[in-house]
Amino acid sequence: MSLTAQIAKHFREVHFGGNWTAVDLKNTLADITWQRATEKVQSYNTIAALVFHIHYYVGVALKVLQGAPLEGHDGYSFDVPNIESAQQWQELVDKTWADAESFADLVAQLPDSRLQEKFYDGKYGNYYRNLTGVIEHTHYHLGQIVLLKKMILPGGEK
Repeated sequence: MSLTAQIAKHFREVHFGGNWTAVDLKNTLADITWQRATEKVQSYNTIAALVFHIHYYVGVALKVLQGAPLEGHDGYSFDVPNIESAQQWQELVDKTWADAESFADLVAQLPDSRLQEKFYDGKYGNYYRNLTGVIEHTHYHLGQIVLLKKMILPGGEK
C-alpha cells in the first residue's frame, strides 16, 4: 500500500471508525442531538463548534487538493453558524462526512512523490505535513468532543 493510501485510510478511520484508538467522529456524534451539540458547558467550545472547526480545516485542504488556492483563515475556523434545528445540525454533519470522503479519495490518488512538495505555498510546509496535520487536528478535537459528551449526556457517554 502506498503512503498516500495509508494516510487516506488513517484519515477515514478517525472520521468513520477502525482506528487503533477505537474512537471516531461518526460514532461519537451518532447520538448527539442538535440541542446537545449546541449546549454550552462552562467556557468550553460546543460540540457543534468543534465539528465545524474540524470540518473547516478539512474543507480548506480539500479545496487545495481539488486544485483551488488555499483560502482559509484561523480567525474564521470557529465561526459556526447558529444551529437551531435538527436539520441544520444534520446538514453540518452530512457535509462533514461528504467532505471527509472526498478528501480521503483525493489523498489516496496522490502519488507518494507529491508528499514532499510544498502545499500550495512553501510557508505551509509540504503535503505530508498538512495531510497528517489534518488527521492530528481531528484526533485532538475528537478528544475534546468525547469529554464534552461525557459532561453533557446524562450518565456520561453511552
